[in-house]
Amino acid sequence: MAGITISVDRLQVGNYVSLPLGWRAHPFLFSSFKIKNEEEIALIRHLGLARVTIIPEKSDCPPLPPDAPSREVVPDPAQQREMEQDKAQRIARLQQYRRDLQQCEKQFQHSLSQVRSLMSKVQARPLNAIDDAKDLIDAIASQLLAADELVLHLMGDGEEGDPLYYHSLNVSVLSMMLAKECEMNAEQIRLVGMGALFHDIGKLKIPSQILRKSAPLTRPEQNLLARHPRYGLDLINLAASFPSEAKGIVLHHHEYLDGSGPEGLKAGQLDPMTQLVSLINEYDNLCHRHGKVPYSALSSLYKLRKGQFNPDNMALLIRLLGIYPPGSVVQLSSGQLGLVMSVKGSSLLHPSVLVYDPAIPRQEAAVIALDRAGLTIAKVIHPRCLPPAVFEYLNPRTRISYYFEPKTK
Repeated sequence: MAGITISVDRLQVGNYVSLPLGWRAHPFLFSSFKIKNEEEIALIRHLGLARVTIIPEKSDCPPLPPDAPSREVVPDPAQQREMEQDKAQRIARLQQYRRDLQQCEKQFQHSLSQVRSLMSKVQARPLNAIDDAKDLIDAIASQLLAADELVLHLMGDGEEGDPLYYHSLNVSVLSMMLAKECEMNAEQIRLVGMGALFHDIGKLKIPSQILRKSAPLTRPEQNLLARHPRYGLDLINLAASFPSEAKGIVLHHHEYLDGSGPEGLKAGQLDPMTQLVSLINEYDNLCHRHGKVPYSALSSLYKLRKGQFNPDNMALLIRLLGIYPPGSVVQLSSGQLGLVMSVKGSSLLHPSVLVYDPAIPRQEAAVIALDRAGLTIAKVIHPRCLPPAVFEYLNPRTRISYYFEPKTK
């Protein structure tokens, strides 16, 4: 959308304005916004700007004509101080948020390197691999159990690597978080973590050209790939220390409650831990193998596949991920576009959103907690519908990875 540059004297209520200032250099929530009242015009003038840009397509009305009589609107000092104080608090919270996110990214990368290492040991040194996995799962479980609240963050794409590592860690972390939501005990949470971490280990025995093939698989290739749960059980059986209670997760993670899985097992034949990991595995596969955005993946599971998964698990998964999971591209009630970055259980409808603002460099982009900003999500937008500049700025993830930040009171 093309903007036009006008004198600030021509601004009127209903104009959508873009300020030629950095986000920190003015008291407004965004650098681009629709003017709601005369006091906001007065504040814009008080910034010392002679000219600003307005976006006609987003405005409710045109600017005043060039020869319109000048108006003298004095800014309210109390309102300005309040806005400036609020802005200073937002900047401080943003700085803390970025520090927390950086720490979470660091922990995610550390866990990912541990997964990469233990996966490389499975066939040659299975006992070492299982011991390393137990250490990793114990550390994650301890953090989960000690936290009063969890904040789920979207992780960066990071370096390219074997999708198996990302998928295994993602399914393990989300499954353990969901197990906590299900009020499973500490030992069950650890068992879920172990089974989920190794659920796809059998794919190490599948030729890489089949795993990476983009064209449809042939029937023999499909049959070979379908054996990966059995191959996985064979691998974990090499280590007597792998917990027997978690083996069902590895063997049956593609079975569904309605009997439509490869072995035709039904609800009564699948233990609660396997049912839980099966749901998380399907969600993660929809996001990656099938290219669905997180919101659509969650919606698809809830609306189209209810009979295949435990409904209680499904409801708790929505509570865990939020209605708009991290990684969703959204339009806010203010009209801005953004990328959902984080969600916490106490405020599912108001996640933290990285907001597109061409006036601000991406590395300095505002991440807005919607509950504090008084905003809501108007709708979800598929990334392919974004204009190129917005797509590049928001950088929607091609690989959705999550990690949690524990919060204690």
